[in-house]
Amino acid sequence: MKDTQISTLSKKTYTYTILDAINVDIEVTDNPYQLPLEELFTMAARINKKRSFLFVSKVLGKHLPIHPQRGLLTAALLTARYAENKGLDVKVTEGLINTFVQKETQFQSAAFIPNSVNPVVIGFAETATALGHAFFDCFEEAEFFHTTREEISSLTPSITFEEEHSHATSHRCYIPLDMINNEREIILVDDEMTTGKTAINIIQSIHAQFPRKEYSVVSILDWRSEENKQQFAQLEKTLGITINIVSLISGKVQVEAKGKLQEIVQPNTHPRIKSSIEEVSLSAIFDKACTSINNKTPLIKETGRFGTNSYDNQVLHKKINAAAALLRQYRTGDNTLCLGTGEFMYLPMKLAAEMGSNVFYQSSTRSPIYIQDIEGYGARHGIGFPNPEDQDVAHFVYNIPPGEYDELFVFFERKVQAENLQPLLKQVEKLQIKSIKIAFFSN
Repeated sequence: MKDTQISTLSKKTYTYTILDAINVDIEVTDNPYQLPLEELFTMAARINKKRSFLFVSKVLGKHLPIHPQRGLLTAALLTARYAENKGLDVKVTEGLINTFVQKETQFQSAAFIPNSVNPVVIGFAETATALGHAFFDCFEEAEFFHTTREEISSLTPSITFEEEHSHATSHRCYIPLDMINNEREIILVDDEMTTGKTAINIIQSIHAQFPRKEYSVVSILDWRSEENKQQFAQLEKTLGITINIVSLISGKVQVEAKGKLQEIVQPNTHPRIKSSIEEVSLSAIFDKACTSINNKTPLIKETGRFGTNSYDNQVLHKKINAAAALLRQYRTGDNTLCLGTGEFMYLPMKLAAEMGSNVFYQSSTRSPIYIQDIEGYGARHGIGFPNPEDQDVAHFVYNIPPGEYDELFVFFERKVQAENLQPLLKQVEKLQIKSIKIAFFSN
């Protein structure tokens, strides 16, 4: 029996049963592009007392491997929805929908929002750092930064806020004040809104110091209840602002606990293989920034963590072209997986998109999930290890079946000590990947 059962009660109502322990009823109230839900997500059970379930995205490249172009395309679709909301005629929407539905992988993002629209785009760490940056790619003139869980030793964050349900709740924003000390529209980009509390928290935090008239909250999925929506309406009234809501799918979610979740240890019946290990340095291509409290190797400037604009983004894309050309020279596998790490998602996704055919992308995550190898479930395989960049933080990688890939590129923003890599490499032995390349962007 499938552990995730999907029964269509009507054209717009779905019931998901997760591990025979959680029922999730979904009523889709708006699906303007008629996108199939099964192309956007599946579901899994979280090991988290604050929220028991997880929408496992099939387009983000976080918990499931994806074609990297699929992630970039989803961000472009979301930008097209934003354009519609603003009354812009961008003439790309139909082509984007067709590309998505037909599962084409030859997509290249381009700026199609005119420079008359000049917002500040913010991506939420850690899951939406790549989505936010790829959304920003679609603007001719904008600025972008993403929130971070990193503590930077030499900087004071311009804004901080909390994300209550997350595994790591504190967000920091390390950006130049002139990027946010203005009256431009702010666009908050996240993968999903369940309550919208995170968006409310950051709007309140920004508005207390840098007030303005207009905000937009953009997410692939919007599951806010009527009560949650009223909280947004009340915030608009209290602060005298407009909050535009943009999503690809919106609806209502009801969750019912049916039984107790139990973690079942999956026996590893596959023999481990000794992989070849090779290091690749990309540090000559990218610029150093400052260090964080837990790691004295510098972070890089190009991630968006410290803020960037559309001109700098064009320069970045040339650097990505150069880095991808170098990485292609290192490719030896027929089936390659590119693995981003934590918040470091956008550059690995863009590089994966330029590394040739049969290249897939995903990222490690902080989220602990129940693993069961049952068809349709959102976390069929999984490994866990201390984050090589911060040993106090556990990282996980899901849904890589043993023997699926013959080559793995692991992308780290900065070089880490060899001994800190060992727990990760030991876990990767279970995946039967012959060749592993460790790519560093800062030495």
